[in-house]
Amino acid sequence: MNNNFFKKRIIPLVALVIVAVGGVLIWKAYQVPGLPAGFASGNGRIEATEYDIATRRSGRITEVLAREGDMVDAGQVLAHMDTMDLQAELREADARLREAREGKNYANAIVSQRESERTYAKTELKRSLELVKKGHISREKVDQDRTARQTAEAALRAARVRVVQSEAAIEAAIARTERLKTNIDDSVLKTPIRGRILYRLAEPGEILAAGGKVLTVLELTDVYMTIYLPTSQAGKITIGSEARIKLDALPEFTIPATVSFVAPEAQFTPREVETRSEREKLMFRIKVKIDPALLKQRIERVKTGLPGVAYVRLDQNSEWPAQLQVRLPQ
Repeated sequence: MNNNFFKKRIIPLVALVIVAVGGVLIWKAYQVPGLPAGFASGNGRIEATEYDIATRRSGRITEVLAREGDMVDAGQVLAHMDTMDLQAELREADARLREAREGKNYANAIVSQRESERTYAKTELKRSLELVKKGHISREKVDQDRTARQTAEAALRAARVRVVQSEAAIEAAIARTERLKTNIDDSVLKTPIRGRILYRLAEPGEILAAGGKVLTVLELTDVYMTIYLPTSQAGKITIGSEARIKLDALPEFTIPATVSFVAPEAQFTPREVETRSEREKLMFRIKVKIDPALLKQRIERVKTGLPGVAYVRLDQNSEWPAQLQVRLPQ
């Protein structure tokens, strides 16, 4: 009876205690030694700025040239939209522009004609005024010539108005062609940055509304980790403070970084963020950014979403402990 009790109860209990103690010892063996005074740390994940490659106008996607995971260069064409309707409208706009320019030429010719008529009418009126003084013509003829001159001047003003209208029509036609050309250029979707395709959100043949997303690109030279610290620590941090990042996947390496943002107001820590303090506590959001020059040297190896710990120096006179000295993968 006692032997059975010992086998069924005592031995499993002892084994459980041994496993628990062993687990604690192993956990402690992998922990970074406690931070000295003048430093703070917080858990987070590696993130990067995302750029959405989206349509400026509604239309059908004809071609998508990149896949998820592809590295792309700034200015690289990533997708095309159907432009057949825009090309037709552009041809029509070009025809209207040619018509407007010919209309201006015609209006200028009319102006020249009206100027000649006015000059002739003024000459006739002057001659009539001289002749009426000598009694060679009647006063009625003078009145007729005066009316003819006024008519010629009115016709000239109207012709000049037509020139202004023609110039306005040309400007409108040019604006329309430029707008259509811009829309056609915008139908070629390019990336403004060098980075990696994170998501491919549309496929050829799909019709998207204006602003529809086709691809998302990660800017791998703008990489950071967001952590949350209590008031007692956040108040000692300034923009540009030196920091370090250690990733769970590469615990043997330490990445140099700097503080690029300190929230002006406290907030409740997001539920998905793991902190060493209670989530109910108000914390300040801190952004720790990796040097872009360093990232450019290793851009092919940059990955986002990796969990890790960011360490921030609160006291600029404190020396970084040995376990947080910079060590980078080759």
